[in-house]
Amino acid sequence: MNSAAADRALFQAHQQQDAIFAPAFELLRRAIADRVCPAASVAVTYRGNLVALKAFGHFTYETDSPAAASDTVFDLASLTKVIATTSMAMILYEHGLLDLDLPVVAVVAEFAGEDPRRDAVTLRMLLAHSSGLPAYEKLFLRAKTRDELLSAAFAAPLVADPGARTEYSDIGFIILGVALERIADESLDHFCQHAVFGPLAMTHTAFNPPVAWRASIPPTANDQSVRHRVIQGEVQDENASVLGGAAPQAGLFASAGDLAIFAHAMLSGGCPILRPETVTLFTRRESSPPGTSRALGWDTPSSPSQSGKYFSSNAFGHLGYTGTSLWIDPDRQLSITLLSNRTWPDCKNEAIKQLRPKFYDAVVESLGGL
Repeated sequence: MNSAAADRALFQAHQQQDAIFAPAFELLRRAIADRVCPAASVAVTYRGNLVALKAFGHFTYETDSPAAASDTVFDLASLTKVIATTSMAMILYEHGLLDLDLPVVAVVAEFAGEDPRRDAVTLRMLLAHSSGLPAYEKLFLRAKTRDELLSAAFAAPLVADPGARTEYSDIGFIILGVALERIADESLDHFCQHAVFGPLAMTHTAFNPPVAWRASIPPTANDQSVRHRVIQGEVQDENASVLGGAAPQAGLFASAGDLAIFAHAMLSGGCPILRPETVTLFTRRESSPPGTSRALGWDTPSSPSQSGKYFSSNAFGHLGYTGTSLWIDPDRQLSITLLSNRTWPDCKNEAIKQLRPKFYDAVVESLGGL
């Protein structure tokens, strides 16, 4: 089946969604009323069909705010790590250009330092979040240009021995993105456009969305401390903003429908952008460090999990800070996308953490428990 035929097979089965997913949809309506988030958009694929595609709420809590639509584009935040950056890594690996066990310093010489442990950090460790780098730093407070921020990321001290423990690291992905761009001799956004988004016809997906899109993108923050403006149609993540918006850890925007297309490709063994064995390698939970839930770039269900209680041990997914999430289960041939702007007007509200697993469980239960 070619890409166009695959897309047609996906988009034909959500006419009964309001009846099938009534409990799950009611959870979202109630959450919006309770101000968990102003807007939400959902896509569910099951056995090769798009069985749900629906939006809820408004861009903000004001009554005259635009209503969210099924093609509304959201700031994906850290879903960028898997949809864009990890996909780039998978394609380079498949083409024989990426050696997962290559030391980072072999590609990013600036990563070297006085700490000899840095020489042991590999590209695999960056993908698996086991590099020993810190989780997050507000580099934007002292770096005002892309080059300054990258230099600060390269110099970030290790907080653990490489490979000793898992710590989800934005810093690690910033460095990974530089390595991938040098290997490909191409920027992340350009590479993903021609190698991922274009072939999959993800027409509502972009870094630095065009100005024409901006009024149709829900705002993510009323930032009165750093940028002193409402953040709408530009990346919410401050480090990614300094990096120019097209950053490896955050910056991608997309609609729920486009993520359903991407998930459908992953459930179809990567067709037409990847081979099945590559998808399996990158989405399988790593064997070390002990107890990790991480695959390469992707996460897998832990206990408890934001994906709920029904996803299989072969499932994989990821979360985004702005209130976005995508979980994919090849055993059940199921994917569920939930996008929101829970960071509006600020990031203090974390009720999305209670909503997400309930929503995912309700979707699975609506499909008969699978």
